[in-house]
Amino acid sequence: MQKLPVVSGKDLLKFLTNLGYEIVRQRGSHIRLRKETGVGEHNITVPYHNEVSKGTLNDIFSKVSLWNATPKNELISGLVRK
Repeated sequence: MQKLPVVSGKDLLKFLTNLGYEIVRQRGSHIRLRKETGVGEHNITVPYHNEVSKGTLNDIFSKVSLWNATPKNELISGLVRK
């Protein structure tokens, strides 16, 4: 598997909105996103921090990968290419 990049919450939000996620609400420094997928409605929370921790980023990519039927490596590559 590819190494996870260092990414800010702002960049991660931009990437996820390009995948079709919509911002639903914000509470403090956490932003809630939603997307209708083929298997149902997916909700995910993204921390709006200067640097998203590696564990949190890995968990977000794992869940987005499952709900969108996209390999995790493709998601990571797409974020790095931006």
